[in-house]
Amino acid sequence: MSIDPSKLDGTLREVEARLEREPECVDLHFKRACLLAETGDTEDAKRAYLEVLARSPAHVGALNNLGTLLYLTGYRTAARSAYTEAIARHPDHPMAHVNLGNIFLEAGDLAPAREHYQAALALDSGFAEAHRGLGNLLAELGHEEAAARHQRLGLRDQRATELPYRGEAEPVQVLLLVSGRRGDVPIRHLLDDKVFRTFVVLPNVYDPDAPLPPHDVVFNAIGDADSCGLALDRAVTLMERTFAPVINPPAAVLGTGRAAISRRLSEIPGVVAPVIANLSRDVLSSTSAEEALGHRGLQFPLLLRSPGSHNGRHFLRVEKADGLDAALSELPGEELTAIQCLDARGGDGKYRRYRVMMIGGWLYPLHLAVSSHWKIPYVTEDMTEDVQHRAEEAEFLRDMPEALGPGAMAALADIQEALGLDYAGIDFGLSASGEVLLFEANASMTLVAPGRDRRWDYRRAAIQRVEDAVRKMLADKVQVTQVH
Repeated sequence: MSIDPSKLDGTLREVEARLEREPECVDLHFKRACLLAETGDTEDAKRAYLEVLARSPAHVGALNNLGTLLYLTGYRTAARSAYTEAIARHPDHPMAHVNLGNIFLEAGDLAPAREHYQAALALDSGFAEAHRGLGNLLAELGHEEAAARHQRLGLRDQRATELPYRGEAEPVQVLLLVSGRRGDVPIRHLLDDKVFRTFVVLPNVYDPDAPLPPHDVVFNAIGDADSCGLALDRAVTLMERTFAPVINPPAAVLGTGRAAISRRLSEIPGVVAPVIANLSRDVLSSTSAEEALGHRGLQFPLLLRSPGSHNGRHFLRVEKADGLDAALSELPGEELTAIQCLDARGGDGKYRRYRVMMIGGWLYPLHLAVSSHWKIPYVTEDMTEDVQHRAEEAEFLRDMPEALGPGAMAALADIQEALGLDYAGIDFGLSASGEVLLFEANASMTLVAPGRDRRWDYRRAAIQRVEDAVRKMLADKVQVTQVH
């Protein structure tokens, strides 16, 4: 149910008036903190939860809610501390275990994440949030059947979830399609709850006979074709029941799996796309593995990764055939993706990975990572400590056409057209002759927020431009609907 902002403010004023008469009442302090969080006053809410904890250090609601606010505002370490304290003081509280498990899962620490999900289920075998977390973890490990079983247990409610609306004007109603897995587009934070009333639907579990919630526009946030194929298939069917504009149509996203998109984009002039093939673990562990790879056009050295993994997880370089067994022992999944190595080193021997976002038909530079290692996550010591690397990125963000050259810009425009998506991104390098070396192109691109360190101030405007472009795209889609 949507929240009436005037009623919410009125309730807050009532609670604060009561606090003047009962300043030592912990329950009132906690209720005030919760109301501040509901109104979106995050910083005051944090201070209010801290005030609760000053009066009652073991208050489990304040510890969990404070941890959530800290997590949502980028204070991951502090959030972990709050959840850890909640567990220490309330070991029988399942939600604290799930919250801490989610932080470990996001960081790629799968063993402690699993321990906390299982601890929550030991306390409450039907705890939906724990089943969802464990399902995501098992999917990360490639155990698809077990993952699906836990995800079904965690998603029993087959209806849409309505997120709170805090605006006063008539809202824009958004139908947000998600899979509940890592392949989802991280878009929810851009749906301002003072502008948008959002209904979240999971096609995997949505009742096929239930009507869709009222909506002006659909945002399909299911972005990873390799790990979310079933959700996308069901989303395609679901979209037959709406006349509203659809951002990132599920049918278009289905065609963006790593192997498929590499084949498609290899035909674009100025693009060098790697040979990519999905092979079973049995084939890769057999004596004929090198022959099977060669038959698909792959030679060593090559890259090996678990499908659906992101941010450098479960992603290895294998120099020779005799290194396959060691790589297979580290990578989860019954099927693995083998990728041709593309040499993205510049004249200085450093590797470069550019990310460009494609929003509503326009190209936006997002970041450039420079590293001495082939695997280039954005946040590296090379970027943090090297002022010249940051200066190079700043130039790319300031003038992308000058940094990339006309050939690469033309290739990026052709890639955008080939993808056919409203929201997508491409990670790539540049060859010595200025060609685009394709790493990946899909909808599952995150907008990596810069840290609070002043060294990253030059990046903030670029991220703001992309976020503004997403909001404009949504507004434009809605206006088209209203015109027709």
